[in-house]
Amino acid sequence: MISIKELEMKKIKDLENQYPFILSFFENNKLDVSNFKDSTFHDYLNHFTEEEIEEWAIDIPKIKLDLEAYVNQMIQFLGLEKDIVNSITILAGKDKYGKKENFDSLTIKKSEIVSIVGPTGSGKSRLLADIEWAANRDTPTERAILINGESPDYSMRFSTSNKLVAQLSQNMNFIMDLSVKEFLELHARSRMVENEGEVILKILEAANNLAGEKFNLDTPVTGLSGGQSRALMIADTAILSTSPIVLIDEIENAGIDRKRALNLLVNEEKIVLMATHDPNLALMADKRIVIKNGGIYKVIETGLREKEVLKELEKMDKIINSMRTKLRNGQTISSM
Repeated sequence: MISIKELEMKKIKDLENQYPFILSFFENNKLDVSNFKDSTFHDYLNHFTEEEIEEWAIDIPKIKLDLEAYVNQMIQFLGLEKDIVNSITILAGKDKYGKKENFDSLTIKKSEIVSIVGPTGSGKSRLLADIEWAANRDTPTERAILINGESPDYSMRFSTSNKLVAQLSQNMNFIMDLSVKEFLELHARSRMVENEGEVILKILEAANNLAGEKFNLDTPVTGLSGGQSRALMIADTAILSTSPIVLIDEIENAGIDRKRALNLLVNEEKIVLMATHDPNLALMADKRIVIKNGGIYKVIETGLREKEVLKELEKMDKIINSMRTKLRNGQTISSM
């Protein structure tokens, strides 16, 4: 929430740069600020003489109230408001047999990675959906999700422009006839980023670090492979998305560098939850949630012994990736 005091103390030119839509407010209220770009909005309002105020029926208190309301409404509408989410808490519900889940509450903090494991059909996607909609005892599991230890209000749960959660799946296909640059420009402008060009290049570089085969800004998004598409969306979500929580649904076959993808998201201070069958991904997480019969059965901290096992799995993974590269390049495999 931006207060009128904050707005008043900014220079007119800074207000226009930060909130381009404010030009419409000035125009609709017949406020000629063209000669006051270097003045604060407070000084601009105070420049009117008593005669001008009376002659033009200028209601300065009302202008202030209207400006504050207009800016905050536009920020919310455009999804520019950044709610600081430091943690989410899952409060226990019930499994598909109506039994209470085998835990009371689980808090996940910013920059933590949590994996969600369990047999196919056990309820992993249901848990992701409960988190995405910030469930409040109103889903089949009867779980509740807290944000920063509190129940989120209606606007936080159901906002279409400022979502708490970004969800990434293994099936990502573009249908727009745009280049990578045009796609990123659209997203950057919708977020009104100031250094658009730098941000776009940063996303491209990050995406190419994840993808097996590099692409450039002129590449049509419809021409991207499945792995390239997912790399682009992960980089875009990490760097440009305002959503503080990222839900990943089975990206083990996504054709990207999974470890780098997770590190990128964590470095951008996201809360990351991923449903997976991949032991590498499961053990990369700080903890894992085990799903059974539609409910949370266990919560396991990833211990030192498992981290040692992960190192061995990563060695095996490198061997497999090396063989995959050789096969793709038409080489033969004669040994491990």
